[in-house]
Amino acid sequence: MKTGPETASEHDAAADDKPRAGVAGRSVALPRNRALRLGIGIALIAGGILGFLPVLGFWMIPLGVAVLAYDVPAAERLRRRVEALIARRRS
Repeated sequence: MKTGPETASEHDAAADDKPRAGVAGRSVALPRNRALRLGIGIALIAGGILGFLPVLGFWMIPLGVAVLAYDVPAAERLRRRVEALIARRRS
């Protein structure tokens, strides 16, 4: 009976099937539970709206959209649109 990955390649394969969100070229692992991902995404956006307060910041809004984009098609479209806009402005 196997309890965990035996080799490094099995470990990498096990880690790859975990949901991930990418922002600004970085990738963050997400929980597998859909309700938890939605809760985290909404909490990040809500905290970002309060970005004028200490500790909370406007940086939380794009991260929240990236987390929601994994499960919500409208958030995925918004993320792609903003990503394309940033790419056009850089070039």
